[in-house]
Amino acid sequence: MNAQTQSFLIPGAIGQLECALDLPDPEQFATPRGLALVAHPHPLFGGTMDNKVAQTLARSFLALGYVTVRMNFRGVGKSEGVHDHGQGETDDMALLLVHMRQQYPELPLALGGFSFGTFVQAQLQQRLIAEGTPAERLALVGTAAGKWPMPDAPANTILIHGELDDTIPLSAVLDWARPQELPVIVIPGSDHFFHRKLQHIKNLIVQMWHH
Repeated sequence: MNAQTQSFLIPGAIGQLECALDLPDPEQFATPRGLALVAHPHPLFGGTMDNKVAQTLARSFLALGYVTVRMNFRGVGKSEGVHDHGQGETDDMALLLVHMRQQYPELPLALGGFSFGTFVQAQLQQRLIAEGTPAERLALVGTAAGKWPMPDAPANTILIHGELDDTIPLSAVLDWARPQELPVIVIPGSDHFFHRKLQHIKNLIVQMWHH
């Protein structure tokens, strides 16, 4: 993402996984305020950890003082294996969390995902809830409702969607959110990839979580 981005590999269930670590500005944050994991869009449609929306999520967490990690899903970049329809990807994200907890055991956890990545992160959050260690914050952008069997999300989840998203219609997200009474933030005029609207994502997350 920038000159300070650190690339590293971790062992996954079926091969190595490529990850990227960014640290918050030490001049602004003497100590990190949290740990954030970011998940990218669908790998079979060109999704990588360098996707612009995924990078915007990472920048949002960095601006809040979070140690921020992205990972290439199976079969992307240097990550080995093949696409596993969200299940293996959730396993891999859980492995990444275990790896990062060895270095940052006490930091509050945030999860962020875009498109297919929202399915992975929502599943991971449900696992963590079942284990009694939920992420304190969950940000879902371009939520994959209707495309994937999205589990429920906690009441404090930030949901951001584009008004004109023709990949995942806003109506599908509202149908998923309605029974849970989850508010959905709609960015007017935005498509699925938030062209020319990316700054809105960062502004919203930073404003809502800056405390």
